[in-house]
Amino acid sequence: MSAALQFLGLLLAAAGAFFFVAGSAGLIRFPDQLSRLHALTKADNLGLGLVALGLLPFAAGVFAALKLLVIWALVLLSGASAAQMVAERVRAAEPPA
Repeated sequence: MSAALQFLGLLLAAAGAFFFVAGSAGLIRFPDQLSRLHALTKADNLGLGLVALGLLPFAAGVFAALKLLVIWALVLLSGASAAQMVAERVRAAEPPA
């Protein structure tokens, strides 16, 4: 593996870690549940995608790389579904305007 490919992988993984930290900061700092949920799901999806792409050059083979991509796709689907369910519960608990 070339040094440039290793550097690119580490750079992508570091960018993904940054988005995880930014999402966590949004979870702590934003005022209401829906904005916290939005910040967390968007940043986590992008962060996981960047980490997965950063780990692809270090994968042991094609099967391991495909596993990384399948994990990313499953987390995208489950994260979106879970965020939708949480948002529906928050909306149902709010008093009518």
